[in-house]
Amino acid sequence: MFRFLLARALQIPVVLLGVSVLAFVMLHLSGDPVHYMLGSDATAEQIQTLQAEFGLDQPLHLQFGRFLGQLATGNLGVSIRFRQPALELVLDRLPATLTLTLVAMAIAVATAIPLGVVAAVRRETAYDHALMASTLLSQSMPSFWLGIMLILVFPVKLGLLYTGGWSGLHDLGHLVLPAVTLASFICARLVRLVRSSVTDTLRQEYMRTAEAKGLSARRSVLKHGLRNALIPITTLVGMDLGLLLGGATVTETIFAYPGMGQLVLQSVIARDYPIVQATVLVVAALYAAVTLMVDATYAVLDPRVRHG
Repeated sequence: MFRFLLARALQIPVVLLGVSVLAFVMLHLSGDPVHYMLGSDATAEQIQTLQAEFGLDQPLHLQFGRFLGQLATGNLGVSIRFRQPALELVLDRLPATLTLTLVAMAIAVATAIPLGVVAAVRRETAYDHALMASTLLSQSMPSFWLGIMLILVFPVKLGLLYTGGWSGLHDLGHLVLPAVTLASFICARLVRLVRSSVTDTLRQEYMRTAEAKGLSARRSVLKHGLRNALIPITTLVGMDLGLLLGGATVTETIFAYPGMGQLVLQSVIARDYPIVQATVLVVAALYAAVTLMVDATYAVLDPRVRHG
């Protein structure tokens, strides 16, 4: 198992290199940021001066070579808008995004697992049908609409919580609405998977054997049924965690949340290549780390993985 995890860890640099190259090519196909920054009234001399400052006057293959050289040293360039190191700017926003992501995932997991287990035990009942209908509704709601509705109801109408912003870990009130918005879709999908996985597990022969030996239904479900159903659940949680890390752009924009999503959206609009490249690389690294953690969790949940 250790050799397997080591092999997966050694693949991460290759993945990051491929992601960085793809981001570089796609961004440079989107247009020249200098013309966007200076506007249509800029003179040819002003355009050439700014292009030379950021190395955008060089042929694309030379820019690519410089990019690879900087990447090898951990230098992802200087932001065109802020004139500061791009990686430093992204890492400054990383704690806010990580906090929001982890809180949203904690809400989703803590809500979905109990609801899904109860639905599996009480399948085909009114509770089960009502829960499945509510999860379908939750999955159908766009995150931007839900975020706006939460703002209108709680801060505007009821005077509770905050419309946006984030002042740090000492004040978690700013996290509630954006975290609930992010957790809504993840929780609904996770509830359906938990219900399905636990239902399949409850039909296995070893569950009938446990009941025949006198093990209580509650203990049988929690000790044997849930643990064996956790492997597909862990996979989905890992995938969704990576999705939240890179896909919270809309939610962060709605709530004016100072995370990486808001920064990268503004940078895409402004064609700030270094910021976008740095963000893509950081998110890819985090996603690769999460995937590695999921693989390690398999060995804890299923001894067969360790032996394999």
